[in-house]
Amino acid sequence: MTPENKPLIAGNWKMNGLQSSLETLTAIAEGVSAFAAKTDTLICPPATLLRAAAVISAGTALRIGGQDCHAAVNGAYTGEISAEMIADAGATFVILGHSERRTLQNETNGEVSYKAAAAHTAGLTTIVCLGETEAERKCGQTLDVLGRQLEESVPDGATSGNTVIAYEPVWAIGTGLTPTTADIREAHAFMRAALEARFGAEGKTMRILYGGSVKASNAAELMAIDNVDGALIGGASLKADDFLAIAGIYEAI
Repeated sequence: MTPENKPLIAGNWKMNGLQSSLETLTAIAEGVSAFAAKTDTLICPPATLLRAAAVISAGTALRIGGQDCHAAVNGAYTGEISAEMIADAGATFVILGHSERRTLQNETNGEVSYKAAAAHTAGLTTIVCLGETEAERKCGQTLDVLGRQLEESVPDGATSGNTVIAYEPVWAIGTGLTPTTADIREAHAFMRAALEARFGAEGKTMRILYGGSVKASNAAELMAIDNVDGALIGGASLKADDFLAIAGIYEAI
């Protein structure tokens, strides 16, 4: 991790969670206080739970975020949620450009950039997701893909305060597979250099998370890699014990 910023452990609940799941969120909110001095923590529940989650986490170290937003402030966009709505619900972060949205909703880098700019205007911190497919990796295109996604998905107004990058190899998400330590180190070093070249000092301290089958059993090894400033977690964030085990990793470092 970079010495200038606290690491961030973020949980993406995806399309999971009902009112009964707020018990899990309450347990997480209560548990992360033990790690607050060294680690920032975040849960991104489905939109139906955003307001309730924000109320539960108020006064705790846990932050709440959305999973996507529209680029427009308002308008005739049935079913969409604006960045202002997410902020109004009490959230402070939003995930953008997740591979599932890039794949299933055909989101482009440009669309992600527009959304990020809108989120920044609304006062939200964006987690911009990047990552190569298995085919792109096999063809040796990983760094080319990451460079293009960084350049086109991150708006010019990005700072270390309003932007977090998440590297999630598409082929590792939810599969139980993870790249080698060397692969992750290379990808994160490349992204750090690209961020510094474009944003200067801000790029040096912008947090870069790793995501893709992160769990308690491998988190310590992954978080110890240079330029890995935390994790974006999927399934392991749905259980309080699993999420807290990962969030507590930095207590031992």
